[in-house]
This record gives sequence, structure tokens and C-alpha cells, in this order.
Amino acid sequence: MRMPVAAIVGAAVTVGLLLFALISPYRLVPISSTPARLASDAAAEAAGPQPLLRPRPVAFSTPGFHSWALLNTKTGKVSGSDNPTATSDTASMVKAWLASDYLRQAAQRGEKPTAARMRDLSIMIRDSDNDAAERVYRLNGSTASIQRLIRICGLTGTSAVPGLWSNTVMTAPDAVRMGACIADGRAAGPKWTRWILDEMRHVRGDGRFGIIEALPADVAASTAMKNGWLLRDDDGLWHVNCLAIGDGWVLAVMLRYPGSLGFAHGGAVCRSVATQLMTK
Repeated sequence: MRMPVAAIVGAAVTVGLLLFALISPYRLVPISSTPARLASDAAAEAAGPQPLLRPRPVAFSTPGFHSWALLNTKTGKVSGSDNPTATSDTASMVKAWLASDYLRQAAQRGEKPTAARMRDLSIMIRDSDNDAAERVYRLNGSTASIQRLIRICGLTGTSAVPGLWSNTVMTAPDAVRMGACIADGRAAGPKWTRWILDEMRHVRGDGRFGIIEALPADVAASTAMKNGWLLRDDDGLWHVNCLAIGDGWVLAVMLRYPGSLGFAHGGAVCRSVATQLMTK
């Protein structure tokens, strides 16, 4: 039986395509799916490794005020709780900025800080020493230092309380922006940023709590942090803030809750938030 010419040609084409697929280094991909696949591959390659902490719903089981924010430092995206404009006072969390502000200005003036001044900056971060913070705050021009924080770090929900660094009012999104500002060098400048971050990685004693406790040991060792905590007499509430700067992320948690719950409660809440945001 004679085969139609069209059938013979079709068979030849099919055999040719099969041979091409076997010997060619290129894969045959349906044309209709090629653009979508390429776009997907390009997006995956551009994204690269994802940060350890990623946006997820967070559940709180604590009375009082709570707000959190997570910044992806690779994309600049800020995620967080549904009250991003709500504010609380920073307490000692702002000390990392005070040290950075002092060192940046000293470098701009061509000054080398004395050993005594460097010790003040170190214990202000590592031990959260309030007397050292007060000295540095005054050297920075007091309220002017917080005004520079707002301007240099691009904060939108922060305000200074004249003469009181611990009463600086801030939102959780601004707290992570401050953390990113410290990490990328805008705060302390190129000469001192590495030193500031190293001091923040060596926070010790009562100030080492919260987010850092949720992280794997190797990640915790490379994570910079500065917390703030104070039981205020005027409202009887614990004001607890946690700030941590990791690889590709900055997380802040801000809390106010009844004093009867104790200091450790704040650390447990911060730790819980970090645990819930951790990549599974």
C-alpha cells in the first residue's frame, strides 16, 4: 500500500525532531510555556536565598500594647502588625543610634575618640549603661541627635521628647528602619559601622533577651541587637522593645503591658514573635 506524500513528510519531520532531541544540547520546550518559565526562573534567581525571618501572621497572647515590624533589607519591604502608625517609647533601644551618631560626627570632624569615650560607647551598647548614654546624648546635642536620627534614617513616625532620650517616641516600622540605617552605614558612617555592629553582637547581661533567644546558635552569634526595657512609674507598665539585625532582615517588637507580669514576660513575647516568623 502506498503512503500519502503528506504522511511520509510528517513521519520524516517527527523522526528528525526526535534525533535532534537526542543529540542536541538544548531542550525542546512548548512555545506557549517558554515565556512564563523563563520569567519564573529569572524571578527565582533574582530573589536569591530568602531571609531566615519572613512575613507571616503573628499571634499574641499578652494584654496591653503590642506592635511589630519586619524589614527585608534586600527588597526594602516592611511587613508587620496591623497598627503600623502606633507609637511607643524606645527606652534603651535608641542607644545604638546615640553611639552611631557620636562616631559619625567625630569622623566628620577628623577627631579620634578617647579611650574613655570609646568605653562609654561600648558599655552603653553592651551593658545598656544609662549614665554613659546620658553623657553621649548631651555630647550629641541632646534633642538634636534624635532629630538627626529622623532625618538621616528617613523615619516618618518618630518624634523627640526634649532632653529625654529614653522617651523618644517611635513606631515599629521606624524601629526597623533605624536598624537598617545602622546596618548600611548611614548612622555611624563607613569608619565606624563595623565597630557598632560588633558591639551590638556582644550585648550581654540583662539586655540579651527576646529575639536573639529564638535564633539558631550560629545565626545568633552574627546577629546585632539592642533592646530597651523599663517599668515606668507613671503608668505602672513595662515598656519593652526588641531590635535585631540579621542577614537580610531587621525585626522590631514594641510592647507595653502590666507591671505585674514581670520583665521576663516581654522577652518571651519578643522570642515568640521571632519564632513565628522564622522560615519553616
